[in-house]
Amino acid sequence: MSKLQDRAVAGLARAALAVLRAVGPVAASNIGGAVARAIGPLLPVSRVADANLRLAMPELDRAARRRIIAGVWDNLGRTAAEFPHVPALRRTEAGVGWEIVGEDIIRGLAARGGPMILVSGHFGNWEVLPLAAAAFGVRMSSFYRPASNPLVDQIILDLRRAVVGDIPNFAKGAAGARAAMVHLRHGGPLGILVDQKLNDGIAVPFFGHMAMTAPAAAAMALRFGCPLIAARVERLAPARFRITVEPPLPLPDTGDRQADIAALTTSVNAVLERWIRARPDHWLWLHRRWPKDAEAAATPPPAPAGASPGRTSR
Repeated sequence: MSKLQDRAVAGLARAALAVLRAVGPVAASNIGGAVARAIGPLLPVSRVADANLRLAMPELDRAARRRIIAGVWDNLGRTAAEFPHVPALRRTEAGVGWEIVGEDIIRGLAARGGPMILVSGHFGNWEVLPLAAAAFGVRMSSFYRPASNPLVDQIILDLRRAVVGDIPNFAKGAAGARAAMVHLRHGGPLGILVDQKLNDGIAVPFFGHMAMTAPAAAAMALRFGCPLIAARVERLAPARFRITVEPPLPLPDTGDRQADIAALTTSVNAVLERWIRARPDHWLWLHRRWPKDAEAAATPPPAPAGASPGRTSR
């Protein structure tokens, strides 16, 4: 993309953010949800979500899968449209903002100090989690994937900086991983979204199928002997969320480092699976989480010519 195109796209992004800010968080959420819900299910990537659902939750019929996929798009559109409002969200009893379950856990971790790792996934509005953690004194750094447009990337970084201040964030890759290790060594908290496929990760179970999974969170927690905590953000209403912080996961210590990493990564996946089964429309099923051959096995062949499209429920 040329520099002129980069500037044009960044200009459109700034204009969109200005409109979303102007209409307020609830209206912005509703607009984002409506647009994504109308367009998203028609896009080819929704077939990935359907294949994932067939594989992971084969008990669902076609209508249930369609409802979940529509909900996935609704949540994604809302999450994007709420982004400029995240820095202003506050803890509240009702209305715009967030509430928390497990406050004693996050307060205890903040009082303890030292390195800690919070893991989550692309679930609900995951951008709210650093904000809530910061409210209890846990200003966590995180990994991010830089946008291809450097001007848009700077806009995103500025918005995230408005949430937790000027703390380091690490680009995905070897250099970012090394910087994150230094950050932990110096006692800094680190947040990692661990739910996406990593081709050079390790194969561990996820919804009953082996899935290539990033082992970094487990490896780092075991190396530093630090708490590994799972936390999620549920959407309760437009621009209203519930953050749930779970107790630290037990750290295995068998003397076999690779086996311990695999066991702890499996435990993390089990937590993610529990969350997703409870609220499947909250998760980003659009990502190719399992190998293509597993997806293909879960996708039925095309119906023969002349067959009625409504004959089966799967």
